[in-house]
Amino acid sequence: MSSEKKVEALIRPEIRALKAYHVPDATGLIKLDAMENPYSWPEAVRREWLDVLSRVGLNRYPDPEARVLRRRLQAALAVPAEMDVMLGNGSDELIQIVLMAVSKPGAVVLAPTPTFVMYQMVAVFLGMKFVGVPLQQDFSLDMAAMIKAVEQHNPAVIFLAYPNNPTGNLFSRADVAQLIEKTPGLAVLDEAYHAFAGQSFMDQLGKRDNLLVLRTLSKQGLAGLRLGVLAGPAAWLEEINKVRLPYNIGSLTQASAEFALTHLALLEEQARQIRQDREQLFQALSRLSGIHAWPSLANFILFRTGKREADHVFESLRAQGVLIKNLNGVGGMLKGCLRVTVGTPEENSAFLKALEAAL
Repeated sequence: MSSEKKVEALIRPEIRALKAYHVPDATGLIKLDAMENPYSWPEAVRREWLDVLSRVGLNRYPDPEARVLRRRLQAALAVPAEMDVMLGNGSDELIQIVLMAVSKPGAVVLAPTPTFVMYQMVAVFLGMKFVGVPLQQDFSLDMAAMIKAVEQHNPAVIFLAYPNNPTGNLFSRADVAQLIEKTPGLAVLDEAYHAFAGQSFMDQLGKRDNLLVLRTLSKQGLAGLRLGVLAGPAAWLEEINKVRLPYNIGSLTQASAEFALTHLALLEEQARQIRQDREQLFQALSRLSGIHAWPSLANFILFRTGKREADHVFESLRAQGVLIKNLNGVGGMLKGCLRVTVGTPEENSAFLKALEAAL
């Protein structure tokens, strides 16, 4: 039997139908495609960090429970004292762990769409059914459709990105609260962009017995560490934690994150700067003829090209040395849309200059 025939026989058809998550090569380009913090640490802080890393024993396994880091994150993220936290290799792993824990025949994952693509991808990986409920044209939740879907599909998990990716908006807090109450399963609030939005459901943990809150440090300048945080009642996390592979957070990541949390003021100042840069970038985009940009409470801005086809604009930007995210291929309400990460003022200016030339 040929390799192709063996692949067809052994690999599930829904996996073969997928496309792998593509991360483009950004070598030599201004990288504004992945919602990263564009600001690095001052040299003195970097030297202090490297000194900490030099004392980490790489010949030993890391603390499998990351106990010190978890305690410090609980304080830094204002997790209620009676709640617990668990850590993952980025929020992607935590999404996978949660779904692995509830996956069983007929289990459904539900989310409004468009949203973070990994909710659907991981559901498919695990053989679960994913139900996407389209947002309204202003990217708000279609509450009638959401509640109907909850009643019809009885989802094991609802994911709500708060703010949403790729649209950048916060759903109505009242709508989110209603969905948490209505869903019979877990409600996971993905607050990856909390640092740029300022609103959270973290203080609702424990008050709603099916609520979990997901955070990441990636957007605050620590994307290279791949560290995600899941907060919620111990009764949930004790069970979900059984699915987590041991030693999933390496020693260097633990030491680096512990160090970063001693410089919270620096991270918060960088987030403040990004929020300021975001507003200036949004105003500049809004003044461009043929561009419709949506207000954002994240560290990126979604915009639609009008007269010029989005694929052409994307390729023109790339040819000029600027990489952003092309969402045109997703279709639906994202047809004609591109997404740009907020960079430094210099990077934002270069992007705007290239965009003007592309239009």
